[in-house]
Amino acid sequence: MRFCARLLLVLFLLASPMMAQAETAKAVPVSHEQVQLSFAPLVKSAAPAVVNIYTRKVVRQRAFSPFADDPFFQYFFGGAMPQGPSRQRLENSLGSGVIVRGDGVIVTSNHVTEGADEITVVLADRREFEAKVALTDAHADLAVLRIDTKGEVLPFLQLKDSDEAEVGDMVLAIGDPFGVGQTVTSGIISALARTTTDINDLNYFIQTDAAINPGNSGGALVTMDGKLVGINTAIYSRDGGNMGIGFAVPSNMVRAVLASVANGGKQIARPWTGINGQAVTADVAKSLGLSRPVGLLVNAIHSASPALKAGLKIGDVIVAVNGKPVDDPAAFAYRIATLSSGTSVELELMRGGKNMKISFALIVPPETPAPDETLIKEQSPLKGATLANLSPAICQAYDLRQAEKGVVLVKIDEGSVAARLGFEKGDLILQVNEAKIESVQDVVSALKSRSARGWRLVIDRKDQRVNLFFGD
Repeated sequence: MRFCARLLLVLFLLASPMMAQAETAKAVPVSHEQVQLSFAPLVKSAAPAVVNIYTRKVVRQRAFSPFADDPFFQYFFGGAMPQGPSRQRLENSLGSGVIVRGDGVIVTSNHVTEGADEITVVLADRREFEAKVALTDAHADLAVLRIDTKGEVLPFLQLKDSDEAEVGDMVLAIGDPFGVGQTVTSGIISALARTTTDINDLNYFIQTDAAINPGNSGGALVTMDGKLVGINTAIYSRDGGNMGIGFAVPSNMVRAVLASVANGGKQIARPWTGINGQAVTADVAKSLGLSRPVGLLVNAIHSASPALKAGLKIGDVIVAVNGKPVDDPAAFAYRIATLSSGTSVELELMRGGKNMKISFALIVPPETPAPDETLIKEQSPLKGATLANLSPAICQAYDLRQAEKGVVLVKIDEGSVAARLGFEKGDLILQVNEAKIESVQDVVSALKSRSARGWRLVIDRKDQRVNLFFGD
């Protein structure tokens, strides 16, 4: 018993300093700063640079006959039912934007302003401005607007290097969800380089759990140093509301788009490498001697590619661009898209189990052969479609897989035969009847040599080959 008593006394004496420290740590705050823990100072500096965007678009609709599906009337009208007069309705939409330059340059999501006839920007202090579109980039889902500030310098957000962001960093999302007014939510960066979302063509995002809802599109994702790290663009949702999974376009992509505006561009011209590739699977990685599935496996190189001249070969695996890791094809496309034509790029490769590097200057996509845009006016399944010769510039514009030769649909007149038959912009014409197609003139000639039964067309739509037959 004496031993136990002595042991308890020793433990009490040892614990006393720790208990005193704990009591000290729990002391009553003695200053306002010790009591207050708030994002308010950050919000006060960042929120005035976030705006509301209201758009108006006139939508024209044609009234169809109530007998359009009646076989009796279709017989007499040859399947083409008469249509009633067109009607107009006003379509309104709502989004957010971020002032990135004090002279009135604003970045938002392209889907917020796409097709709008009128764009109104409302500042945080409720002043309204008419906005003009300076540049659009549908591939990255970004748009740049301008407002006339009459010389006034507006509050704006500086861009952060999004490559410095880390998973776990705290962020604020600022925007106008559901049109209730400017709203601030907080969270963390949940993931970086998210490439499996299929939100836009470049498909490379910052993921956050900060609450983002409809109306937040185009708003700001702000880091704790008050800088813009992303433009909020989409959410994952089952019911249209926030589920803690939101996506933002990285600020480095925004920087590349703004550089085009500074150079006077109306449409962004991204650099071109002429490289096609595929993701590296576990089986492919094992066969190539890679420690894990990573990078872009090169499976095609255009003959005009600067990378080909620098020594790139089919079968190489690109694992980094300018020292930045490349995990998959989407990451490679993003890294190239954030660079400018004329600048040098360094690719880190794996070839035969060995590391190597190549460097070359990025170029704009060549427009060779010439487009030779041609509207098909003669009676055929393609009547009303405008065709163009395939070139690297056309491939980039329509997000097509690189090909040396071919013909693509670049425009389809509303209500035309081609539109009614379901042809789409970006369709590649591979064959008409028995003729292989390599140029627009090949299509024009082949359409004139219609067979007795009609036309047979082979097209490529998003890497899917489709056989079509149109008879009498």
